[in-house]
Amino acid sequence: MFDLALGADAVRRTLVARFARRQRFLSWALVGGGFTRGREVAWCQVADGELTREVDASRLLKDRLAAAAAPEAVGLLTSSRVDRYLQRSATADGVEACCVVTAGLGNRLRVGDAPSPTRPVGTINLLCAVSRPLTELAMVEAIALCAEARAIAVVESGARSVLSGLPASGTGTDCQIIACPEAGEPDEALTFVGKHTVAGHLIGDVVLSAVTRGVRAWLAEHAGG
Repeated sequence: MFDLALGADAVRRTLVARFARRQRFLSWALVGGGFTRGREVAWCQVADGELTREVDASRLLKDRLAAAAAPEAVGLLTSSRVDRYLQRSATADGVEACCVVTAGLGNRLRVGDAPSPTRPVGTINLLCAVSRPLTELAMVEAIALCAEARAIAVVESGARSVLSGLPASGTGTDCQIIACPEAGEPDEALTFVGKHTVAGHLIGDVVLSAVTRGVRAWLAEHAGG
């Protein structure tokens, strides 16, 4: 399948996922977002006081990635303890999917809530990697599945929006990254990864499982706060 190594550094407060093979990525990550290619995804842990209005978050993240020896990585900022990441994998019919997530709910909201200043840092950042090459269409469909699975996990947790008090569906700063192998024969690329496909089933399964466990752990630690 695919070779993915994870390394959490509590001192540098970084988590780096390194693939043995070059990947294609799709995300809206602060650094390296859009359709990009590479081998690494990195989470950088920050505290509320490090992200004031005067701070250039993109510059801060780039500096942290350089310090972590991952300057080309797709980069994410999180307030969650990076050494408490969750990982889930599943395989079926020659396809493997893996999800790595850091989960925080300090900034939890319900989709459709009115715009408001960012609450205390707290977000759900996840990487979902698929072992088969995907077309661009399939990558877009896959990232939609990730968002759906994440929303279900948050809703089923019972967490409430810090703004409206209604059931939360995520946070105001969630980000998802889809990864798939860069190489492969044209006819190997999956065109569809919807719920009726094996790949879609696996994506939904690993993301829902990882985010559910991450959200429950955060709520338990913060006593529902």
